[in-house]
Amino acid sequence: MRHLNPRELKALLDKQEPLFLLDVREAWEYETCHIAGSHLIPMRDIPQQVNTLDPQQAVVVICHHGVRSLQVAHFLERSGFDQVLNLTGGVAAWADFVDPMMPTY
Repeated sequence: MRHLNPRELKALLDKQEPLFLLDVREAWEYETCHIAGSHLIPMRDIPQQVNTLDPQQAVVVICHHGVRSLQVAHFLERSGFDQVLNLTGGVAAWADFVDPMMPTY
């Protein structure tokens, strides 16, 4: 697993790298704020939804501060995903370092 900070993710997105942004927070959190282009699958639903994800695609796992995303990233690796990236600091760090206009909670 690779860890990346918000600025590194922004650089990859600016280069239009083929990344699947997987937000594992709850729906209310996602509705409050999220990174454009991300897809919501709450952490509790990942085991049932893992088969809907492409294990060949690079997946960036996102949560509020990076704790839940780290757990999901480990799960994805154990499930055969080999291009898993964890957003260190989550959307809170994204708001701090990339998008200061993003609502926070």
